[in-house]
Amino acid sequence: MAANSAATAFSFRNSRTTPSLPSPTDTESLESYAIGPKLRALRLRRSMGLVHLGKQTSLSPGLLSKLETGKLYPTLPTLLRIARVFGVGLDHFFTTSNGNSANLTRHAERLRFPEKMGISGVAYLCECLSHPLPDSKLSVFLAQFESESSKAPCHQHAGCEVIYLLEGKLSLRIGLEEFALEEGDSIQFDSGTPHSYHRLGIQPCSAILVHSR
Repeated sequence: MAANSAATAFSFRNSRTTPSLPSPTDTESLESYAIGPKLRALRLRRSMGLVHLGKQTSLSPGLLSKLETGKLYPTLPTLLRIARVFGVGLDHFFTTSNGNSANLTRHAERLRFPEKMGISGVAYLCECLSHPLPDSKLSVFLAQFESESSKAPCHQHAGCEVIYLLEGKLSLRIGLEEFALEEGDSIQFDSGTPHSYHRLGIQPCSAILVHSR
């Protein structure tokens, strides 16, 4: 996936909704999570400059600056690159946790993002299901695979990944191996190995994705 890709994220409420340009309300919803300030706080906590972070993520300092100031909102792959540098999950950026030992995620409060912006026919849409708790090592997502013809770009990241298929059929490529998952199947693999996935057939396809940090 493109290292320098970044664009406004979307908020979807209906799992069957076709992606469209975000409305002002969607942007306001994202602003409430203060993603840019959280990025900046993580960077400054490490006493890290934009140039150094750019080298760690393969993102340009100019792009990182726009993300921190809220001029752009990152795609999930872009945000994941940054999160891995600081050892946090994507859910770190989508919570207003008050320090409780448990955090409830309401369905209506979840934000939904396409895996890549600026293209037609995204491969999948993703919702964050978990908020970070102290010492949490997991991030949990609900993914809906949108099109049989759209294949997610091959990608890799640190940690381990578990996929549990809720419905439909999914093709998963891990390294040189290819797996066909059906409803109720699950698979665990080293997410440092390049991998990609796409829906098989025309039936709805969704899965729970769990990432370890």
